[in-house]
Amino acid sequence: METERSLTVGEALKRPLFEGARLAAGAAGLHRRIRWVHILEITNFETLIHGEEMILTTGMGFAEKADSPLAFMRGLIGRKAACLCIELGPKFPEAPRELMELADRHAFPLIVFPRTVRYVDITQDLHSAIINRHHLMLQELERLSRAFHRLTLASQGTLNVLKLLHQSTGAQLVYRPLAGKPTCFPPLRPDEQAPLLEQTAARAAETETVKPDVAPLVEERDGQYRVLKPIGALDQTWASLLMICPRQPGEFEYLLLDSAALSIAQELLRTRYMEERKLFAENRWIAELLGGELRDEKQLRVLVGLDYKKLSESRFQVCLIEIDNLYDETLGMNEQEWESIRLHLSLLLRSAFERHAFRPLMTMKNNRLVMLAFDLKSKLPSKIRLRQALDALGDLHADEKLKDLKLVAGIGGACEQLALASHSYQEAAQALALHATCKQPIVFYDELGVFQLLLRLNDGSMLQQFVRSNLGPLIDHDQSKGSELLHTLKVYLDHDGSKQLAAQRLFIVRQSLYYRLDKIAELLGEHYMAPENRIAIQVALRAYQMLYPDKLRPVTAPAAERKAARG
Repeated sequence: METERSLTVGEALKRPLFEGARLAAGAAGLHRRIRWVHILEITNFETLIHGEEMILTTGMGFAEKADSPLAFMRGLIGRKAACLCIELGPKFPEAPRELMELADRHAFPLIVFPRTVRYVDITQDLHSAIINRHHLMLQELERLSRAFHRLTLASQGTLNVLKLLHQSTGAQLVYRPLAGKPTCFPPLRPDEQAPLLEQTAARAAETETVKPDVAPLVEERDGQYRVLKPIGALDQTWASLLMICPRQPGEFEYLLLDSAALSIAQELLRTRYMEERKLFAENRWIAELLGGELRDEKQLRVLVGLDYKKLSESRFQVCLIEIDNLYDETLGMNEQEWESIRLHLSLLLRSAFERHAFRPLMTMKNNRLVMLAFDLKSKLPSKIRLRQALDALGDLHADEKLKDLKLVAGIGGACEQLALASHSYQEAAQALALHATCKQPIVFYDELGVFQLLLRLNDGSMLQQFVRSNLGPLIDHDQSKGSELLHTLKVYLDHDGSKQLAAQRLFIVRQSLYYRLDKIAELLGEHYMAPENRIAIQVALRAYQMLYPDKLRPVTAPAAERKAARG
């Protein structure tokens, strides 16, 4: 355990420089660790003490007040110092009885030197011992970390990691995967294991909502210290590891626990990669389902397997995620590298969707990942959770492997029958096609409004004729004069004919807007704002936006917001 690696007060007393020292009180605290040595001759030391320091003093800094030594020691105890060493002399001839009683009450070692000692020699000696032990600890930690990694590459890797962790710490270990039975190492009798698992079940459940990179959760119970470490990757916890120590664990134990947890997480991640490859191969039938070629319920039952009943009773939506720059030659990636990236992306998305209570079935086709997201139901509405899961697409810049990808997504409407999945897929494809028009990376089909109708009418000529008949004069004027009448009209109508808001959004004064509106009325006719005409013009503007997404500038922030953003 830790006493073999950190210097304790008891071990310091056995060193040659402490030969004439005497333990005056606080013998119950000889196990306290010494992380550093500090010489203090002042009483205002609150910002100078971090904890676990051996404090050396001559008592010269004590005031004439009788309670100064007591206040000094109380401050050290409150700051969790390791012990106090006092050199006896004219200013401090002996340790007061009250000081020794306080030391005994708090198991705080009080050491006195009857004769003059060189504190600088003690400081140098103990610091050398502490640094040497720390160096040896790091060497041991590196050796064990490599051993953990090697063990996870062999069969029963997790069990062997637990075995080595127990041998190195002497702690009782409980490994709990979120899916599967917990493992105790060393093994316990059933009558011992059952109450332990019951006691730790609630704490283990807490880690399901905690990211795996957080600090371990520490709890003291009945003189034992229980350290719970979440295990996982991709911002998702897959298991937890509980370490039960008979005394408070130190730095070595915490670092070793982190190393063991990381090795187990790497093994779980490799397993997930293999499972992901297998799922891709097994889910090839999804392409037939989305193409409308697979509608027979008996065949679907066989292909889906044991989960058919559960999934067939769940609503689902098709999510179509496209790698927009998959074939970009500037990225300089070969087919094998792209295959690895696609697999990593699918694993990341699967993790995100499972975290938000969805069961994803996925397949990949060229640069598109197709997902059937089955809603497992939760307190939050499915659309909110779906958007939260897809927000993971915006966090890819933090992933070294995916940081250069440009991803866009289209989401179809909800379905309740697997045989109707092709409808949601077609809607997802239509939504994806409009991401450039909507200027958004994630587009929901049910938010497209009139675009749903326009997509069905887009046969190459009908919409263009409709646009020309309603907006032709403005289009020609903008092209010949370099004006922005079309954009002005869109902003004006999008703000319900409010001249004030339109002028703010266009960053122009009202007089300029009035001039543009007069010109629009001249070109389209005085009655262009009449209800029927206005509806036709607004639809034509949406059609123009869909046909030529790069020609209509997006509406930017108001001038005030833009000014605030600048400074």
